[in-house]
Amino acid sequence: MLFNSFSFLAFFAILVAIYYALPPKFRWLLLLAASIYFYSTFNAGYVLLLLASALLAYVAGLGIGAAQEPGRKKLVAIAGVLASLAPLFVFKYFDFFAGSLNELMQSSVAPALGLLLPAGLSFFSFSCVSYILDVYQNRLAAERHVGRFTLYVSFFPKLLAGPIERATTFLPQVLRPVRFDPEGVTAGLQLMLWGLFKKVVIADRLAVFVDTAYKNPELGSPLALVIATYFFAFQIYCDFSGYSDIAIGAARVLGFNLMENFRRPYMATSAPEFWGKNRWHISLSNWFRDYMYIPMGGSKVGKPRFYLNQVAVFLVSGLWHGANWTFVVWGGLNGLYQIVTVMTAGIREKLGRILRVPGVVGSLVGSLVTFHLVTLAWVFFRASSISDATTILARIAAAVPRLPTLVASYPFTDEIVLSIILIGVLLVVEIVDEKRALWERLGTRPVYVRWAVYYALIFALVILGKWGLKQFVYMQF
Repeated sequence: MLFNSFSFLAFFAILVAIYYALPPKFRWLLLLAASIYFYSTFNAGYVLLLLASALLAYVAGLGIGAAQEPGRKKLVAIAGVLASLAPLFVFKYFDFFAGSLNELMQSSVAPALGLLLPAGLSFFSFSCVSYILDVYQNRLAAERHVGRFTLYVSFFPKLLAGPIERATTFLPQVLRPVRFDPEGVTAGLQLMLWGLFKKVVIADRLAVFVDTAYKNPELGSPLALVIATYFFAFQIYCDFSGYSDIAIGAARVLGFNLMENFRRPYMATSAPEFWGKNRWHISLSNWFRDYMYIPMGGSKVGKPRFYLNQVAVFLVSGLWHGANWTFVVWGGLNGLYQIVTVMTAGIREKLGRILRVPGVVGSLVGSLVTFHLVTLAWVFFRASSISDATTILARIAAAVPRLPTLVASYPFTDEIVLSIILIGVLLVVEIVDEKRALWERLGTRPVYVRWAVYYALIFALVILGKWGLKQFVYMQF
């Protein structure tokens, strides 16, 4: 039951009606049942895995809370974290490492398991790990109610692709009595509408062109690869941020506040701002910062160790996204961007003073450079193999000197032109949002203006939407 399906919209409408009709003390139970049903629509057999993961983390939390000696607390925490990560290794990484070992040894020393990856495994596993570590570090007391804790792990809006919410912010909301709030419901529905627009109208339209160009990168026009690479940068953003908007909006309709997951990432003026200043996949960036980067020493170490920490975090982040060397390279490139940015900070500042570059121009240049570096890395993220990625980059590089000629002779179809226009609309909204949130601005306008915008978005969904039920990209992780 994908967010971009009519079955989900019907499910959600019925759930909301029943939810607000029930007495508050029973609502968490309804949400738990709805979340389990929602997950079962993807693979009913893996519901037990979801519940077992939640139960293991719950028991680990109680064990940490009950332990008197620091050594025992640490032992229980380590066991709980390993148990929470074990399904990830079995379902997601075993075949990858087995295949790499077989290739290295040039023999079949490790047979593949061939298991189907459970939907949302990386996300709910990280939710369990963060809870265990938060209890261990005394950021919150162990949750004693197994039902409410299971709701934290399985809450359907965030279950499949985040945001990776912390128990410290989610669990208190379960106990809070929720009253029907017209403003909150309206804000939630606005986010859901905008998220659907980004996914169905923009992302899935761009995906058609990208999939065709990247399927056989050695064939076709090199300009098609250039266009597809730019298109993918916006496809992945609209796809993932669209999911996050729908998830956050749905939660808000139900009276829950989930953390913001994206904040106009392509307006970042540097790689550290893109990742570290709450721009791209904020919940995952914060997760790695709090549970890996800071425990490794963070930036409070010598330069060599600092650089090593950066690369290590991004390599693991790349592997978290997928069991393929393409994701490892993608993570490594982003880690390299962080290091180079830090190493050249002094030179760039001095050069800016000498050239007397205005702040606005400097920010614009920084955003353009950052966007193109990120887009370069996206090639490895999207390509099926390292070989395909290098082929794509080689053909793009060879095409650059001939771009004017290639553009003049390329058959720009109506779909390509419409896609470019939609990207332009998105960028205008992003620029407006950077100054003041679009929906906040819209809230100050007359009713007829607000409804004109709503109808325009709905009309675009109906007329321009690609309703082929294309899965969200991050659901495969």
